[in-house]
Amino acid sequence: MSHFLSQSWLLDRRHALRALGSCISLPFLECMVPLRAAEQQTQTPKRSAFIYLANGVHSLNYQITTPGKDYQFSRSLKPLEKHRSVITPISGLHHPGALSHHHNCISVWLTGGKLGPSDKNTISVDQKMAEITAKHTRYSSMEVALTGECLGWTADGVRLPSMRRCSEIFASLFAEPKGGKTAQRRTLRRKGSVLDANLAEVRRLEQAMGTADKGRLDQYLTSVREAEVRTRRADAWLDTPLPTVSDDERKRTNRDVPQTQAGDYFRTVYDLMVLAFQTDVTRVATFSLGGEGDAFSIPEIGITESRHQLSHHGGDAGYMEKLTNYDTFAIEQFSYFLTRLAENKDLNGQPLLGSTMALFGSGMSYGHSHGNANLPLVLAGGTDLGLKHGSHLDFNQGHFKGYQLDKPGEHYSLCSRPANPNAHMSNLLLLMAQRMGVETDKFGDSNKVIEL
Repeated sequence: MSHFLSQSWLLDRRHALRALGSCISLPFLECMVPLRAAEQQTQTPKRSAFIYLANGVHSLNYQITTPGKDYQFSRSLKPLEKHRSVITPISGLHHPGALSHHHNCISVWLTGGKLGPSDKNTISVDQKMAEITAKHTRYSSMEVALTGECLGWTADGVRLPSMRRCSEIFASLFAEPKGGKTAQRRTLRRKGSVLDANLAEVRRLEQAMGTADKGRLDQYLTSVREAEVRTRRADAWLDTPLPTVSDDERKRTNRDVPQTQAGDYFRTVYDLMVLAFQTDVTRVATFSLGGEGDAFSIPEIGITESRHQLSHHGGDAGYMEKLTNYDTFAIEQFSYFLTRLAENKDLNGQPLLGSTMALFGSGMSYGHSHGNANLPLVLAGGTDLGLKHGSHLDFNQGHFKGYQLDKPGEHYSLCSRPANPNAHMSNLLLLMAQRMGVETDKFGDSNKVIEL
């Protein structure tokens, strides 16, 4: 009887991992058969981008206090004022499944799942969108993360791999395969054969395994299947010419920027996202600025502490000021992204911002107490998809006594306990999914689609 830890199993597993080491580390090989690759675009593509800021914000300097069209920008959100007509700041949403498990905030931000010790995550909204858009593009989605904590999750509840180095991202999107297409096709098909052989062997071994071993094997098998799909799709797209990238854009994006130059790094990633949308190599992208425990410092503006350290400020005035500066800095870079989307046009000659929804925010509200109600969120763009902006959409209104920024203790309690229990963030994700063409009346724990 074969056993999970037998020598034969370990040998086969090494073969699989050798293949996976190449396939899974290339998240941009999630491409479909190029059914529309050579066709001229007749309809403006729909696109979505998601940007995650860890550990919430300094709420006293972030919170907008007036609902509707007459709102005034807060200190932290001031960099977005020039985009007023194409953005909607949103207050009062929360993920019920994350309220008691703060370390899962980044994991459920785009899934609306409930992740307890034994729970499995559900598909993220970006991947739900990719199911619709992938047949039109070389890559189904683009995942960038400063750490391994990517925002995207498969239908099987497995976190997608991501990339961080800008030159590596550029090469994955726009560089010709090393050794030419013939060599690349040979390599892909060899990987596919190895993966097929391993799946067949594992299925035989699985029949003799106990329940515990089968549970541990499940996630591994899912990764193998995902790699197999990516390999087949990459093979199918090899004969489709890569998009032409101008010298200026190549200089702007095909380079590596050290994390000690955070602003330059953020803007380069945003430029890569714009270029990916502009050339229509993908229509869905996620960018995580770091996880709850590891978002880095920004020495260029005098912040040597990590974001996690600043968020646990303990009432220290200096730390709170730096956290506000960090918030403002991150929002300045998001503003740059919106400007670039507005300046650049897609293959049909239309401004990218009109056809692109961009969601910026966090799965936590107040990091010091791990409060994750009243999530800080800004939805931008997508006016060509029917979104109407220009107002502060506030789901706290009518459910509380007002923002008491002069009483931090009372205000911060709003960040820990939802004023409006029915205001789920999944309602917003459902709206975005529907505007991307996903035919569904529910996503995650949604209870009603948001009207915007």
